[in-house]
Amino acid sequence: MSDYLHGYDSGREGSPRDSFESMVSSQEHEVFLTKQITRREADIVLLDSQLEQTLAQQVVLQEQLMSVAAARSAGQVRVDQLRKQQFDNQTEQAQLVARRLALTAEYSLLSGLFFFVAGLSFLLGDLVISHEIVAYALNIRDNLEAWAFAAGLAMVTVLLKPTYDRLIERPYQTDPVRYGGRYSRFKILLAVFALITLMVLGWFRYEAYRTDQLKAAINRSIRQLQQNTLPTDDPAATVVDPAVLAKIEQQLAQSGELNVALVGSPWAMLSFVLSGLLFALAGAVCLGIGLPVLAVFWTRWLQIDRRRGVLRRRERALLRVLTPLEEAHNERNTHHQALTEQLGQLPNLTELRQHRQELVLFIETLGNELRLAITDRRIAQYTDGYAKGEADRDSTPSRNEANPLMPRPHQAIRQLIRQRLDGPNDQ
Repeated sequence: MSDYLHGYDSGREGSPRDSFESMVSSQEHEVFLTKQITRREADIVLLDSQLEQTLAQQVVLQEQLMSVAAARSAGQVRVDQLRKQQFDNQTEQAQLVARRLALTAEYSLLSGLFFFVAGLSFLLGDLVISHEIVAYALNIRDNLEAWAFAAGLAMVTVLLKPTYDRLIERPYQTDPVRYGGRYSRFKILLAVFALITLMVLGWFRYEAYRTDQLKAAINRSIRQLQQNTLPTDDPAATVVDPAVLAKIEQQLAQSGELNVALVGSPWAMLSFVLSGLLFALAGAVCLGIGLPVLAVFWTRWLQIDRRRGVLRRRERALLRVLTPLEEAHNERNTHHQALTEQLGQLPNLTELRQHRQELVLFIETLGNELRLAITDRRIAQYTDGYAKGEADRDSTPSRNEANPLMPRPHQAIRQLIRQRLDGPNDQ
């Protein structure tokens, strides 16, 4: 209503309308700028509070993050050490399993034991033969020296074992197709040699048995002659007929000739020679078969399996230590990730500071515009007042000339309304 009356008065007084319009525009612009500045100042206060809170939260989160990161780093080192030990343990177990699978014996354990016992039997037999040769043929009478020398001769079997292993057994196990012929020929030759030796030993045993039987017959004849020549009425008599004595001596000589003939027989020599060779070769073959089998089972059961048991116990101990450490490490990782996400979700301080700087610059710009708006308002008010005063000055002489004592009724009413309405606006 005030703007209406002001316009009404201006229209009746003939005041220019541009001044009032400029004043109203300046006033509205001033109010708008004032509100904008107040709003932006409130935004700056909120930004300052947000900056302070964000900075405090960032400091707290960074401290927690550094603490968790230090514990996480130390835990990671310990976990890595235990994991490396576990990996080395599992790698060694896998190698042992592969090695165990690669260790395959051609014969069973029972067969290996049988060949090993047979080899020991041949070795002991060769030891006995060697002792006889050393003690009697070489005339070494000291028992300890004889057994020591005999043991050395018997160890020829052990010397022949690697020869058999490297020339016959190992090539055949490596490539049976290529070395099968050599292996078969050796087995055949060994079997033929064993048969020949057994034939010679059998013939020699027959000769020895026949000699024993002849000697037994001679001994019985001698005992018979001795019984027949003794007097029956005088058992204490020792007189013997010279003819009987001569016959007894003849039979004793015949028994000695039988012993000499048995010892000097070529069959005896062949028996000693061939049996010694057979025992050495057979012992080498049996040990060459039995010892690798026993070595395989020894390695698998007493070395590989025992080592695997140690590694399994060690792995269980590692797991008892590693499992809680991994759980704690995973919790630290989760906490670290959560703190990192919280820190990443905080407002960017640089952006907040940049936004605040933009608001400050914007407020400065609004302040400049507000200053210009106030200036324009005051100029417009001055121009409007000047126009009104000029119009009142021109209308006053006209009123005085027409009726200098009493103003017109509508002017009095208008002045009264203006005073009542302009009073609150001036306040």
